[in-house]
Amino acid sequence: MSEYIGALDQGTTSTRFMVFDRMGRVVSVAQKEHEQIYPNPGWVEHDPLEIWRRTLEVIDEAVEARGLRAKDIACIGITNQRETTVVWNRHTGAPVYNALVWQDTRVAEYVARLAQDGGQNRFQAKTGLPLTTYFSGLKICWILDHVKGAREQAERGDLLFGNIDSYLLWNLTGGPGSAGRAGGVHVTDVTNASRTQLMNLETLAWDDEILSIFKIPRSMLPEIRSSSEHYGDMARTSLAGVPIAGILGDQHAALVGQTCFKAGEAKNTYGTGCFLLMNTGEKRVTSKNGLLTTMAYRFGTQPPVYALEGSIAITGALVQWVRDNLHMIDKSEDIETLAYTVKDNGGVYFVPAFSGLYAPYWKDTARGVITGLTRFANRGHIARAVIEATAYQTREVVEAMEADSGISLEQLRTDGGMVANEMLMQFQADILDRTVVRPQMRETTALGAAYAAGLACGFYKDTDDLVSNWAIDRVWKPQLATAERDRYYKQWKKAVTRSFDWIDE
Repeated sequence: MSEYIGALDQGTTSTRFMVFDRMGRVVSVAQKEHEQIYPNPGWVEHDPLEIWRRTLEVIDEAVEARGLRAKDIACIGITNQRETTVVWNRHTGAPVYNALVWQDTRVAEYVARLAQDGGQNRFQAKTGLPLTTYFSGLKICWILDHVKGAREQAERGDLLFGNIDSYLLWNLTGGPGSAGRAGGVHVTDVTNASRTQLMNLETLAWDDEILSIFKIPRSMLPEIRSSSEHYGDMARTSLAGVPIAGILGDQHAALVGQTCFKAGEAKNTYGTGCFLLMNTGEKRVTSKNGLLTTMAYRFGTQPPVYALEGSIAITGALVQWVRDNLHMIDKSEDIETLAYTVKDNGGVYFVPAFSGLYAPYWKDTARGVITGLTRFANRGHIARAVIEATAYQTREVVEAMEADSGISLEQLRTDGGMVANEMLMQFQADILDRTVVRPQMRETTALGAAYAAGLACGFYKDTDDLVSNWAIDRVWKPQLATAERDRYYKQWKKAVTRSFDWIDE
């Protein structure tokens, strides 16, 4: 019997392949970054072919590093940056354009036009999502409208759409077909489908009315399946023949990796952006406070499980921006050292609305601001403001989530790269006035995808097996006085209003 399970984790800035043992411990990992492409202000693209090359490289490297063979891996799960949109030719596999990344705001005109008839929440009842630049559907529209010949090809049935999960699955299971050989599997799971603004949350099927309004041919779209089942077998790399049996969008994968299987359990992933998900069970909760209603996961033929989500566009990306654009630090982790050179933020607040504001505001016309600057302010104060911005934005989402769900969070489970920043974790507990918990396994996104695959292929019996693997690394409790907490947060809310309406609609 195979001893390990694998996970392909394709994120916003890098691609990695991880191998886990039955206890959820990392056996091997390989990771490579890919280029971030910014053709115009607000535009963010990735080269799908580069991501595909990195995928092949990291799978082989992780396997070779431990001398593993295909028979050692029971199955593989895929997790991916959500909403990032790829359109490619089904006959050649060639993308017709670069991938439009979830942060990309070029479809703002489409959002404004569609909102004229029914407002920003025009499709919320069906999809759980507001009209915004975030989701995949309008990105497909832009590609069809702006890439020469794309709409004609789509209407002939020559083009396929997928978020990164579908694009990689199609390629890994064979890619373009040929005489006597079937092509790749064109499939997505319910979590990724729920982020397109094209899937009906009630029927878990593509919605014909929305497809008609968006003018998207149904033939482009992948088949919607569960998050945990056998989709096909690897046809590429040294793992040819290994089943691919799990797909989860990255934030849903982190929810599974954190074993948040009970209604009311929540996790926050601190990565490029911040994404707080609360499991609401089999009940769909329609948000009245700027959150998203989304799929949590669906395991095989079991009932679908829903979640509330608060999406924050820029958190870890702000640290990268300070590193790469301002050159204030050499490495991302240096932000904490620099912030410790001062005792507080010195009255400085940084609202990183580089791609507008996501939850709970959904203001595409907002832009980033630094407020409270005086001659007293220095690099340390700005570094502390950068760290604190993540915690403030998380509090805004927690408040909205508690209002929507009627559930008061007792603790917040955290994961992602930024949880290594202990100043952030302590300030998060302070500004939330809640306990913050970091698990021993911090890379829960890849682990969640592996878990979904493991459930499908019998590597795990049920979710109780997964819960037994979860363990705490460290706990932070609030230490800030109430008056200080209230003062800091009041100033943050004032700073946020200064970011509004910088772009004319």
